[in-house]
Amino acid sequence: MGKTADLTAVQKAIIDTLKREGKTQKEISERIGCSQSAVSRHLSGKSVGWKKCGKKRCTTRRGDRTLRKIVEKYRFQTLGDLRKQWTESGVETSRATVHRRVLLNQKQQQKRLTWATEKQHWTVAQWSKVLFSDESKFCMSFGNQGARVWRKTGEKEMPKCLKSSVKYPQSVMVWGAMSAAGAN
Repeated sequence: MGKTADLTAVQKAIIDTLKREGKTQKEISERIGCSQSAVSRHLSGKSVGWKKCGKKRCTTRRGDRTLRKIVEKYRFQTLGDLRKQWTESGVETSRATVHRRVLLNQKQQQKRLTWATEKQHWTVAQWSKVLFSDESKFCMSFGNQGARVWRKTGEKEMPKCLKSSVKYPQSVMVWGAMSAAGAN
């Protein structure tokens, strides 16, 4: 279902015409293939000038710098532990926020934004041709591949970023995919 921002000029004209003919919002939304709330917002004029959606950024640059310092100090901690440390420093966030801030650098964040912006107005038919897939390796011994090490580019060989491991642990590779037809 399309959002108000996704409505084309033709769809908006059709909404206006059908409303003048006395059709209900539900009938209009079913006819043009968008959500009833999109029709409602268009008819009420609330969609005009609606540029940004989504949650506002919950951290400041100063808070992000604090997180980077915590990560440098506690390289072998889990995301949950990093979140606790960050919260104790005065920044209240979710685990997902910590995950985004720690794992994605500026270039990766920009690539994600560009990708999302390009596909912002895709139709259901276009999305139905997309297949998302991922794979994960699960170690059968020594936990799940040991602790994660948080490090920057160029810190690979630093002694404080190294931890001993087994060369060939028993593992299982799991692959999954998700599309409009369902998950496999």
